[in-house]
Amino acid sequence: MTTTPNPPESTDPRTAAEPTPPQYPEQPPAYPAGPTQPPAPPAYPAYPARSAPPAYPDPTAQTPPPPAYPQPPAQHAAPPVPPQPQPAIPPQPTTPAPLHAHHISTDQRRVYLKAHQRHTDATAFGTLLLYLPHLLSSLLVVSLVSLVSVGGLGILAWLLSGLLVIHRPTEEVIARRMLGLRHPTQEEFARLAPVWQEVAARAGVDAQNYQLWIEENDTDLNAVAAAGHIVGVTTFALNRLPNGELAAVLAHELGHHVGGHAWASLLGYWYALPARLAYRVIRFLALVTLRVAAFFSVLGFLVIALFLGLFAFATLTTLYGLPLLILAAPYALAAVGRRAELRADQHAAALGFAPMLASVLHQMYGADQAAKQQAALAARAAGTRLPKESAIAKLLATHPDHHTRLHHLQPWLQPQPPR
Repeated sequence: MTTTPNPPESTDPRTAAEPTPPQYPEQPPAYPAGPTQPPAPPAYPAYPARSAPPAYPDPTAQTPPPPAYPQPPAQHAAPPVPPQPQPAIPPQPTTPAPLHAHHISTDQRRVYLKAHQRHTDATAFGTLLLYLPHLLSSLLVVSLVSLVSVGGLGILAWLLSGLLVIHRPTEEVIARRMLGLRHPTQEEFARLAPVWQEVAARAGVDAQNYQLWIEENDTDLNAVAAAGHIVGVTTFALNRLPNGELAAVLAHELGHHVGGHAWASLLGYWYALPARLAYRVIRFLALVTLRVAAFFSVLGFLVIALFLGLFAFATLTTLYGLPLLILAAPYALAAVGRRAELRADQHAAALGFAPMLASVLHQMYGADQAAKQQAALAARAAGTRLPKESAIAKLLATHPDHHTRLHHLQPWLQPQPPR
């Protein structure tokens, strides 16, 4: 194995003699002794004491007026600022009131008019037929009067006078003088006209052919159809009924016009007027004669009574019992009038107003019962009794009773089966 040879000795003269190391002092130098207490911290400036919070103005105290600033010169005055319009506050949405159960829509729509808007039904023919004895008696009375005064022209003039029933100016006189009606105000017409337009549209008739009238009555629920074009309602019906029930009342009256009931009744009444006047005159004279005869003697009374009896018998035999028919005519006319009311109810029901009409009938029945109860209480307080309705009064009634009218409305009140 190889060995590393020793390095050769240096031959540099600078390294030939080893230098002497420096001599250091045996004691370290004395340092000044430090302070035994740590130095005090520097003194910082003290903060000022916290002052009290500022006093705020009392809101309840009166605010002092602002300081008066000097006004600019007049020549440099600013032009006045016109007042700015305040923005309109939109109305708050409100929940609409619920409509009545018998409310109907009266919006305008297309109307289909019937070719024949009127006819004469069986009740109208029956009315004219029952007035025939009155007509013949009146013709006899007018003939006797005409022969004495103006001759045959009086009979012709009386026969033609029946045309005044459908004469508009004459109808206005009838409405004002005989029926006590008036024209509706602008507000009343605004409520009544849309309902009447809806009724006429359902019936297929021209609403302009009829004239609406108002009866000043705030206690009775009633309406009337007269002559050829008169349709009137009370203020109670106009102001208290919902428009559906008001439409039912108007449809009932329109049924009288469409069926010919109104003009037939007025025409018969007009031609029967001379006979009725003559009957009243004869009855008055007979009663006066009997009282005068009874005042003088019983024998004179018997003689006058016998004479009047023979005259009545001769009249009956000569006229083939026509006066007896006149005496029985009011009962027959009342029966035909009740039938006409039922037909008018059916007309209103066929137009879709059966529930509304039934409600109106219930209200009328309730009002009648309340009036009867009040009359019974008043009679009981006075110590008397109310007389019961006689059979003759029922026969002379021009309107059917409540239950009969509701019975005839039942086919329209029952739900219809699905088709």
